[in-house]
Amino acid sequence: MKVAVVIHSNDAETVWNGFRFATVNLVYEHDVTVFLLGKGVEAMTVSSLQYNVKEQIEIFRENGGKLIGCNVCCDNRSNEMPYLKESLNCEMGSMEQLYSLTAEADKVLTF
Repeated sequence: MKVAVVIHSNDAETVWNGFRFATVNLVYEHDVTVFLLGKGVEAMTVSSLQYNVKEQIEIFRENGGKLIGCNVCCDNRSNEMPYLKESLNCEMGSMEQLYSLTAEADKVLTF
């Protein structure tokens, strides 16, 4: 099954749970792509002591998950967060790519 997870929050607990859920789907051998949209592109900057987002992202990647960040959303934050694209270290996508991802997915979830 193809699963698309769209994360559009920069709340540490929400992002952490989104990646935990995405990883569980990988364990069950589903094809999972996480698309970071809007505030979600800040995912690498929102870790806290209680919610280690960076660790969850690495676990997701290690299990074969695909991560895409919204290019325009990153560009919109380039003055305040010039390192954002480098910290995400993932493919940069577009609305057209998000459309294709969700159109082809069997399940779409948002966080």
